[in-house]
Amino acid sequence: MGSGKVTVVALLLCLAVGVIAEDPYLYFNWNVTYGTVSPLGVPQQGILINGQFPGPRINCTSNNNIVVNVFNNLDEPFLFTWNGVQHRKNSWQDGTPGTMCPIMPGQNFTYRFQVKDQIGSYYYFPTTALHRAAGGYGPINVHSRALIPVPFDNPADEYNVFVGDWYNKGHKTLKKVLDGGHTVGRPDGIIINGKSAKVGEAKEPLFTMEAGKTYRYRFCNLGMRSSVNVRFQGHPMKLVELEGSHTVQNIYDSLDLHVGQCLSVLVTADQEPKDYYLVVSSRFLKQELSSVAIIRYANGKGPASPELPASPPDNTEGIAWSMNQFRSFRWNLTASAARPNPQGSYHYGQINITRTIKIVNSMGQVNGKLRYGLNGISHSDTETPLKLVEYFGAADKTFKYDLMADESPADPSKLTVAPNVKNATYRNFLEIIFENHEKSIRTYHLDGYSFFAVAVEPGKWSPEKRKNYNLVDATSRNNIQVYPNSWAAIMLTFDNAGMWNLRSEMWEKTYLGEQLYFSVLSPGRSLRDEYNLPDNHPLCGVVKGMPLPAPYKA
Repeated sequence: MGSGKVTVVALLLCLAVGVIAEDPYLYFNWNVTYGTVSPLGVPQQGILINGQFPGPRINCTSNNNIVVNVFNNLDEPFLFTWNGVQHRKNSWQDGTPGTMCPIMPGQNFTYRFQVKDQIGSYYYFPTTALHRAAGGYGPINVHSRALIPVPFDNPADEYNVFVGDWYNKGHKTLKKVLDGGHTVGRPDGIIINGKSAKVGEAKEPLFTMEAGKTYRYRFCNLGMRSSVNVRFQGHPMKLVELEGSHTVQNIYDSLDLHVGQCLSVLVTADQEPKDYYLVVSSRFLKQELSSVAIIRYANGKGPASPELPASPPDNTEGIAWSMNQFRSFRWNLTASAARPNPQGSYHYGQINITRTIKIVNSMGQVNGKLRYGLNGISHSDTETPLKLVEYFGAADKTFKYDLMADESPADPSKLTVAPNVKNATYRNFLEIIFENHEKSIRTYHLDGYSFFAVAVEPGKWSPEKRKNYNLVDATSRNNIQVYPNSWAAIMLTFDNAGMWNLRSEMWEKTYLGEQLYFSVLSPGRSLRDEYNLPDNHPLCGVVKGMPLPAPYKA
């Protein structure tokens, strides 16, 4: 064969290999242990990952395969979830009590998942017991592939900032309080990356900036119950990304960040070179809690000014202020996200709604103990994960589908404690309404999906309110806030087969029942729609010892 033909054949072979080659793999080994932490100056038992709190950063690129080997050295069962990662066809890796048997003390488990067709700012955290109140969380940064244009210049550096409230009572004490039927009450303070500080205290800088350069700050609220407001002294913020969506790049002096939410801002170091404060304060609490951290200019001279930027209003006017800010968040229709096509090429507002689910949250007493619920059902976890018993064809031994109706009962405070599993038809386009009749804010997250947050408004929802929906450039995200005596509407296609958790991100409420699972089954039982049970997936409860079901086929 001539040299020219050999070259052509070799090229064709390379192209063929390129088509079928797997995306890159990133490997992590995590040792989960207890350790003493003092975020508010009070020593207590925290949860560390490789000795760190917050934990190690997963820095990856769209479509990377992530392999995390987790060693549980705690004295309790443990699970991680990967908040915001969609786990396409793979709810086996979602890390909730409804999808996985926990990693037992002294054991390890290897998570394997792909950040398929995603970019953005996400995080991981523990879903077992009240472990979230002890730490065990960290960032997941998913970058665009090299050939996909990003609608802003590369920043000089990226900084992850975890903010939120904190309790001085340890996680085991908090769990006992909830198990005893009581609320954990008001938090003790606000922390920034596991620490807190007051104005004037001598502290090491949180981050350093060089004059004239622009930096990306990825903020996430990993608190237990409190919305917060974040703001920089003397430096406005340009919002560029919100939970995986490039946004219209508006400028803000301060931003509300509700529990479980993440966003990215660009900050330019264009002021006098010295120290400045990053300020984080609580929202909608009777008494404001706050903390500061120092942002230092390299080679700067001079301390930060004690005069802090004012917090936004914090009463009824404050809710209106926050609601208006939500409405200002818009999808950047011309920007590409994980794929080269523009975000706006998906016209969600032109899709016919096939089902409406209206969810009303409530609190009540069951056998003299505090519980929370959705449409009158207060979820309780089962010994055997819901996904496992469903896969093994043994669901009837553990739970009943659709105990919760698509509409709220007349009195949703009359709670039934039971596993809350809703059937959802594969590839149907749904509208979900959240209605909050209580005096405190709520935030909700849906695993396995992003959705379009089309409206947040005061009062009660009715069909005629659809005329107020944003059907053009609402942001695609995974978390939505519902203000007191208000409602929120989201829209999405249930196109990801699996068992997916819809939960309050306020962990006291989640732990006491304010959550449910959507069972999204593909009628084809095909590997094109969902992966089989992984070989390393532990079995527990009623399925342990049962013969494996016939695997899905291509």
